[in-house]
Amino acid sequence: MTLTRPVLLAGIAAAALGAIGAVLVSQHVFDMQPCPFCVLLRLIVLLIAGLALIGLAWTSTLGRRATTAGILLLAAAGVFTTLWQHFIAAASNSCKLSWADRLMTALQLDALLPEIFQPRASCADAVYKILGVYYEFWGLALCVLLAAAALGAARR
Repeated sequence: MTLTRPVLLAGIAAAALGAIGAVLVSQHVFDMQPCPFCVLLRLIVLLIAGLALIGLAWTSTLGRRATTAGILLLAAAGVFTTLWQHFIAAASNSCKLSWADRLMTALQLDALLPEIFQPRASCADAVYKILGVYYEFWGLALCVLLAAAALGAARR
């Protein structure tokens, strides 16, 4: 199979939506409650999926550039968010009223879709590992892979 632009964009959308499914299972089945930075990363990943789907339909040069740039910016925001969560927020006693908490409250996504976007743990309490790797580093790896796939899609 050739990795054409549509295949890569569909893969970006599928990977992003699959990751959202995985975090919802970990929250609702395995009781791994999210912090404000966790739910912010969910929003970023959902926006990446949305841009990838838009990129499938918007095939002009402008569309290719805009969707690629958007995915790259969002992926960079995801990397920043995960690093901030791990190295700064998780080291504090509380991330209540952090910039992530204020942003999510301002967007009112926690009220509209609480099962997805409502923070239910502090950053210090929401420290989980999967296969010995901190949960947020899985998110970081996802963002890096999505950015790499977006760059690959831009070259096609």
